[in-house]
Parts: sequence; structure tokens; C-alpha cells
Amino acid sequence: MDPAALQNLLDREAIRDVSLRYTRGIDRHDDALLLSAYHADAVDDHGAFIGSPDGFVEYANRVHGQNWVCHQHFVTNQVIDLDGEAAHCESYFMAVLKRPDGACDFVGGRYLDRMEKRDGRWAVADRICMVEWNVEAAPGGPALDPSMFVAGTWDRSDPSYVRPLRADRAPRDLSKG
Repeated sequence: MDPAALQNLLDREAIRDVSLRYTRGIDRHDDALLLSAYHADAVDDHGAFIGSPDGFVEYANRVHGQNWVCHQHFVTNQVIDLDGEAAHCESYFMAVLKRPDGACDFVGGRYLDRMEKRDGRWAVADRICMVEWNVEAAPGGPALDPSMFVAGTWDRSDPSYVRPLRADRAPRDLSKG
């Protein structure tokens, strides 16, 4: 294989990993993981917050904790324009955030990132978060009983950190009444 083509693939995968570390870090309130998506001198323009990665982590944890009981951030379509040790990325995102009253806020937009590879590590150098739509879904209607499922946490006690993962709850089939 062509070494340049291989490096291109490796860089693209490392950039995708930056996006996934960001979403997992923000949803688990894992400060170290979230910070690992940024270079220390990065700037994040997130609308209501514009500033450093450290400031953004504090802001995100505070705002998410004040307004919602759980949330999930998703990165979908992603365009990566590589230029040596820099890249410009456009990542579509969607976030679902559940309020204490059961209503959910749905938000969609794009992250526009300039990423840089420094000392072999890709991370965000500048980010602009663009919210392009949002909608509220009222509680009610068909819903799954959350108590049937393993509960997540906003820290490293979340089951996603357990190694090795074991599905060790007692067998059951609640559809059989």
C-alpha cells in the first residue's frame, strides 16, 4: 500500500476518534476524556460559551447538570479536509437532552473544527458550534420503563468503563407476563 494513502487513512481515523472522545466525554461528564479532544490553547465558540477547553468543560458540566437529567450527543456526517498536520472538519451533530419533567430537547447542527496534529496527536484547535434547529418533545406517549435497563452515570462508574464487560443480571423475559 502507498505510505501516503495509509497515513491519510490513519489521520482520518484519528480525527474521527477526536469526535467520539468529545461526545463520550461530554455525555459521561468525564473531564479528562472531554479535554483530550482539545489542544490546551484551543478556542471553543459554543454560542453561550466562548473560551478555553477548561472553561468549556466547567460550563458544559454545570449547564447540563442544571437543566437535564441525561443527554446524548451524536456525530453523524463528517467531512474531513486534510492539509498536512492540519485539517478542517465539518461534523453534523444531534443532541437529545432530557429535562427533569420528562420533556426532551432535540438539537441539531454542525461542529466546524480546525484540528491540528501536534506531537503525533490530533485534537481541536478551534471549534465553532452551529445550532441549526431545535425542538421540544413533551413527555407522554409510548415509553420504555427506564428501570428495566442498566442505568448510566456521569462518571467513571458508568458501565461503559467496566473491563471486562459482563452482562450479569438474572435472565428474564418480561413480555411473558
